[in-house]
Amino acid sequence: MSWITMAILIATAVASVRGLPAMAGYGWASIFLYVLPAIVFMIPVALVAAELASGWKGGVFVWVKEAFGDRIGFSAIWQQWMQNVVWYPAQLAFFASALAYVFNPALASNGLFTGLVILVVYWLSTFIAFGGVKSFAGVGKWGFIAGTIVPSLGLVVFALLFLSSGGTSELPPASEASFLPTWTGIASIVLIVSNFLSYAGMEMNAVHVNEMDKPGKQFPKAILLSAIIILIVFIFPTLAISVGVDSSSINLTQGVLQAFDVFFGQLGIPWMTTVMALLIVFGILASVVTWIPGPSKGLLLVGRQGYLPPSLQKTNKNGMQVPIMVVQGVLVTILAVLFAIVPSVQSVFWIFSAMAVQLYLIMYMMMFLAALKLRRSHPDVKRGFKTPAMGLIGWVGFFASLLALLIGFVEPEGSTMGQLGYTLLLVGGIVGLGIWPFIIYAFRKESWKVYADEEHTHSDEEAGVTDAAPDTKTAN
Repeated sequence: MSWITMAILIATAVASVRGLPAMAGYGWASIFLYVLPAIVFMIPVALVAAELASGWKGGVFVWVKEAFGDRIGFSAIWQQWMQNVVWYPAQLAFFASALAYVFNPALASNGLFTGLVILVVYWLSTFIAFGGVKSFAGVGKWGFIAGTIVPSLGLVVFALLFLSSGGTSELPPASEASFLPTWTGIASIVLIVSNFLSYAGMEMNAVHVNEMDKPGKQFPKAILLSAIIILIVFIFPTLAISVGVDSSSINLTQGVLQAFDVFFGQLGIPWMTTVMALLIVFGILASVVTWIPGPSKGLLLVGRQGYLPPSLQKTNKNGMQVPIMVVQGVLVTILAVLFAIVPSVQSVFWIFSAMAVQLYLIMYMMMFLAALKLRRSHPDVKRGFKTPAMGLIGWVGFFASLLALLIGFVEPEGSTMGQLGYTLLLVGGIVGLGIWPFIIYAFRKESWKVYADEEHTHSDEEAGVTDAAPDTKTAN
């Protein structure tokens, strides 16, 4: 695999238009708010995950297990899976908002409509995923092009056409603007934390690092190119939204279409907003269909090592982990009900987004600590790629994740829940969703391990290293 191909794979996994409205309200300062998390989080995640993936097969479960034991490793993969369960309703709330623009924009703020859309679309996507890779691979590829690339380019192009046709920009001239966010208290920067989730997923394609020629030289180049591509996809469309929509009027779920409304209204083609909404709808559907089997597959592989009951280890004729996906769907259904009973759709959208960020950040902190420890405890393990200045990069990534985690508990501006209620709901959700691997681990049985340990091969075996990690099951 060439380094350019790797860069495109990484950019495809990370780039999305869903989070653009949250940053558009910052105007020119959004550039800083995108670049900072990229430096202290996105790049460290990619580099550290590449080293771990080139030394240990099996993903975050094996990485953390080798460093801290199987109980903590199970917790890490659980957090990765669970954050996706929480992410689905937030992503599909954006889907519902785009769909509402096609029929009746007022429905976008209707919790019952949003909840029903989440349920119908999620279960439809799940049934598509039951069909196996052939059922969703093509949808994912074309969905990314139609639902991410086209709207992103469209925002920039039509913003320029809007300005050239006499439209008035809501974004002040760069010469008069501040490129740093205005400090009005810690709550004013809480939305910055959402950018960490925007960059999450860099570790997914790091598992392919061994397929590259000379990964030690090529992977850093791939990371640099992918970072540039991702920043371009994020920054310029965000500024385009700022051009069309006043910062005080930007809606977290409708901001992209608000901007298209302004641009197309000025250009005399208002019907084009519907076209863009349909493209975004298709793109989100494709991303959900693609992501539904992914993280749950990782949980299946772990479950087959004896961490889940045999009933959850079954697959259908297409090799899909149907029982786990059904459980996943039940959890999404429960979360979707909140959209119908909580008055503000935006509040629920932000809570789910924040909860997903928190769960993922916990996993990333485990990953950074595991990488730092394995450098010391397993220096002889053959690695196809070694992170330069691991001590610096690993600790920067860990403390950036920790800081983002702490800031994430602060109620964002515009929320009406109150700080105490917001924090308690977030903590309750994280504990309620994250405690289960420890409960399951405590009650696991030896008979649950009904499959051979084939998927998780330690690189020590390939490198001929005899002083591999101790049996972490007996250590716990």
